[in-house]
Amino acid sequence: MSEAEKKPFVTLLVTNDGMGKADEGLRHKLIRTYFQLLEDSNTLPDVICFYTEGVKLVIDDSPVLDILQALEGKGVTLTICSTCLNYYGLAERVAVGVVGGMTDIIEAQWRADKVITI
Repeated sequence: MSEAEKKPFVTLLVTNDGMGKADEGLRHKLIRTYFQLLEDSNTLPDVICFYTEGVKLVIDDSPVLDILQALEGKGVTLTICSTCLNYYGLAERVAVGVVGGMTDIIEAQWRADKVITI
């Protein structure tokens, strides 16, 4: 594959418990649709970083747990902020991804050709 054909390294930042600033039901519906379309399209980010309220999406009762597991199964790295998990008291409830720190998030951002925040 030539340099021109090389897929860009994409890092996705998830900073909310859902997508947007709406009621929880709509936020969760939107993020579920977003992740499902990503998974279906096979146009996948390389890393998805979850921090602040975004960590609520990787726990055992997450409305998108099944899709995140499918994305991880396709090789997407899911990085979760340990400080945020501890802040919300969720460290024992992580059900998908790898718990890391801010250093891991910074590394994913620096490696990226494109960073998308949702």
